[in-house]
Amino acid sequence: MTADEIHAALRGLHAELTVLGPDDLKGRDPGEHPQNFGAGVMALPSSSAAASAAIRWCGENGVAIVPQGGRTGLAGGAVSRAGELILSTSRLTTIEKVDAAERTATVQAGVTLEALQAAAASLGLIPGIDLASRGTATIGGMISTNAGGILAFRNGVMRHLVLGLEAVLPDGTIVDDMTRVVKVSAGPDIKQLLIGAEGAYGFITRAVITLEAIRAFRATALLGVSGAGSALAVIARLESEAGISLEGAELMWRRFYERSASVQGLHLGWLEGDADAVLLVEISAASEAEAAASLEGVLAEIWERATIAGGIIAQSHDQRRRFWALREQSEFIYRDFPDAPSYDVSIPPLAIDSYVATLQRRLSAIDPDYRPFIYGHVADGNLHIAIDRGDIDSEDRKRAIDDAVYEGITSSGGSFSAEHGVGFDKRHGYLAHANPTKVEIARRLKQLFDPANLFNPGKVPFT
Repeated sequence: MTADEIHAALRGLHAELTVLGPDDLKGRDPGEHPQNFGAGVMALPSSSAAASAAIRWCGENGVAIVPQGGRTGLAGGAVSRAGELILSTSRLTTIEKVDAAERTATVQAGVTLEALQAAAASLGLIPGIDLASRGTATIGGMISTNAGGILAFRNGVMRHLVLGLEAVLPDGTIVDDMTRVVKVSAGPDIKQLLIGAEGAYGFITRAVITLEAIRAFRATALLGVSGAGSALAVIARLESEAGISLEGAELMWRRFYERSASVQGLHLGWLEGDADAVLLVEISAASEAEAAASLEGVLAEIWERATIAGGIIAQSHDQRRRFWALREQSEFIYRDFPDAPSYDVSIPPLAIDSYVATLQRRLSAIDPDYRPFIYGHVADGNLHIAIDRGDIDSEDRKRAIDDAVYEGITSSGGSFSAEHGVGFDKRHGYLAHANPTKVEIARRLKQLFDPANLFNPGKVPFT
């Protein structure tokens, strides 16, 4: 069926279903991938019943479905093609309840992380997860990719923050598992199959998210360090200090921090010599004075032992904001190198320095001019890697780079994909580096949940 035919057929199907055709989608932002709107037709339910009606119609008419949230995914999981229907959470934006006593939030899947943060903050609470795309990333999308972000080292990933879930399966059945408690020992936890499945097993419509108290009083520092080992020594000492909580630990290797600082206009002249990496750390305490004093005291104690090559503590909210911009505003990479191959891997933290050193050698063996940008969440071992080329059109060269990045990760106890998902872009990585037994089980589950391969076909490798 053409986009116009699907559009015409779905209009009037359900009172709570809005349908946009090719003309309606023109000029809209497709998000991180230009082909996200490739289908040319989008259904936007405002209820699970409307989503169910659209899904049942698609099943009856053999129209594949591509679930979409905020379209901030970086693995191509939301790309759509002619003949498919985009099923969007853009109208599922109700924050149904924020319960201060329970420390839970019940929300529809299209609520952005930033909107939930604002609603929870009014009650002195905050979700136990944060990431740079908070303004566009949706709760449903974050659940579908099992997002991690800045606080994963302390609170885990989305899988650990979801108490309850509602979703529509490929046959239109609505699964209602909206529990609001941590302890549930009542047979297999079906919602866990939907978390991280990237829309392959169903369309998430609502969720219950656990919250925590806001720690408002912060102290933030940038530190020049020799690498991950040095950074982890600082982190371990901060985590052992009574009366404070570690709120962030982000490491940026030299190529990244030098270019980012240049783009941001941030002066790093306080670094003594050339630091191989810069560590951004943030702590919280009972007051701003206590946070600042604790951070200063710990850094003074560990300075030589951790081989810190210079440091600066933010003296204002604006300076703190600029420190975080150094790490979070990484768009310059893709302005300088459009279509640069990018990766999102997890390494056991103590193995990071060895991995980075061998990665540089493996990439140089492919091309001596490759100088990757490397940065990420050092406390949980999550590294983001981007190759400084945007013109790699050889599939063999791309595969060689993939293998150079992924080599040794699985055997070390890490993961070839940490928090961005698999989508279409990491299909080769999944097939080559994921455990074959896990791949086979995922395929069997797909056959059970979606025998017609209706949901997100061709994206994640088990579809």
